[in-house]
Amino acid sequence: MARRNYHHGELRAALLDAAEALVRERGADGWSLREASARVGVSSSAAYHHFASRDALVRALRRRVLGELGERLSQEVGRTAGPVAGADHQRRLVAVGRTYVQWAVEDPSVARLAFGAGAPATGDPASDSTSDAATPPHPHDVLDAELDRLVEVGGLPAAARPGADFVVWAAVHGLATLLVDGLARLADPRAVEREAERVVRAVLTGLTREAVPSQGWPTPHSAHTARRTERGADK
Repeated sequence: MARRNYHHGELRAALLDAAEALVRERGADGWSLREASARVGVSSSAAYHHFASRDALVRALRRRVLGELGERLSQEVGRTAGPVAGADHQRRLVAVGRTYVQWAVEDPSVARLAFGAGAPATGDPASDSTSDAATPPHPHDVLDAELDRLVEVGGLPAAARPGADFVVWAAVHGLATLLVDGLARLADPRAVEREAERVVRAVLTGLTREAVPSQGWPTPHSAHTARRTERGADK
């Protein structure tokens, strides 16, 4: 194995790149920290200076992937014109849903890593020094912001907002999972875009018309809600 020298910080990024390539080739579990180290031309002991274990490398890669997805969602929303009188107020959330599904279909192995079973909750003491909360924008934050915006412009009743992010996410992630796992098929990328749009619009239309029960709806909890609570406690 040819040895390489890295400046401070470069090795960490190189190991993350190697791990991402291995995930695409073999999935989240089919490789070792030793293999990732060999890919970048360093010893395992050098890799341990940045990641205490393979699991720590996987957690860091997951955070990077989520940050990149969040940035991609933000950019797509940014390309959508801002709300104006008489406009289609749902189109920004359509952009979020469409981009999410496209990302999962284009890069299924990495998508499984990001949202697969075993994803750690915020505050996992075994994680490395870079926390989930330090990786803006998280995809769920983008979704939250757009739902809040939809309420502000009158496109969603305020009473329907609590938990609406999980309703939209369940629908969009469900479509993505069906396509990635081959349980549903669409003819081409344009058909994927159109189906994602239909799912988002159907969910939002349903939310605008739902009758909220007197006791309210159940409150889902996730790594995202834990992270949001931690951020609020830090303020």
